[in-house]
Amino acid sequence: MPILEVIEIGKSFGTLQVLQDISFSLEKGETLAIIGSSGSGKTTLLRCLNFLERPDRGKIIVNNEVIFDAANPDTQRESEVRKKRLHFGLVFQNFNLFPQYTVLKNVTLALELLARERPNYKQEKKDILNEIQERAKTLLSQVGLSDKLEFYPHMISGGQQQRVAIARALALEPDILCFDEPTSALDPELTGEVLKVIRNLAERHTTMIIVTHEMDFAREVADRVIFMDDGVIVEQGSPEEVFGNPREERTKQFLTRYTKV
Repeated sequence: MPILEVIEIGKSFGTLQVLQDISFSLEKGETLAIIGSSGSGKTTLLRCLNFLERPDRGKIIVNNEVIFDAANPDTQRESEVRKKRLHFGLVFQNFNLFPQYTVLKNVTLALELLARERPNYKQEKKDILNEIQERAKTLLSQVGLSDKLEFYPHMISGGQQQRVAIARALALEPDILCFDEPTSALDPELTGEVLKVIRNLAERHTTMIIVTHEMDFAREVADRVIFMDDGVIVEQGSPEEVFGNPREERTKQFLTRYTKV
C-alpha cells in the first residue's frame, strides 16, 4: 500500500493553470525525484502537498487516509491544516531559518510549541523539554553540526544552514520529507555537503520527494523520477528509464539541454 497517493491534483492562479491532473504514488522508504525546467509546476506541487497552497482539484491520501479532497469541504477546515502539514516536512531553497535563534533553538522550536498541547505538559515540562533538546542534538550530530549548537544562522555557511533546515524538518518525524531544490541557493563547493546528507537519508530509506536540478544526483539517489513540463507529468519511471531511455520527446529535449550546459 502506498504511503502517498496524489490523484488528479490541479492548481490555477487566476487564468494560469499551473498544475493539471497530477497523479502519482509513493511507497514507504522510496525516494522520488521531480525534475523539469523552471516554471514547470514542481515547487507548486510541493507547496500543495504541504498545504502552503490549496489545490483546486483532486485528492491527497496519506497512509490510506484522505487528508485532502477538493470536492469535500470537511477535509479543508483551517483547524485541520496544521495537523495535515505534519505528514510532510519541507526543506526550502533558502533555508528559512529564524535569524534570532541559535542552531539548536531553530530545531527545537516547533517541537516545543507542539509539546505545549500535550495534556501532561505542565506536570512534565522539564522532562519533555530535556527530551526535545536531546533529540535535536542527535539530529544535528547526524548532519554534522554538533559543534554549532549555539551558533546563529549568520555565523555559519549556507551549506550548514541548509543542514540545520534538514534537521529541523526531521525533528517533527514527518511521513514524507520534501526538498525544494535544496542546493539551488548554494555555491558549488557547498552543494556536496548537503547532497551527502540527503544521500545518507536515502540509504536509511527515509521517504522523500526531491525537486532538484542536480540530474546526476537524481539519477544516483532516486528510486523513481518524474519529469514535469507545463504543469503536467510528461514521464515517470525508474532513473534508468527516464534518464537512460526516455520515451517522450519533451523528456529527451529537456535532458539534451541539460547535457549541453
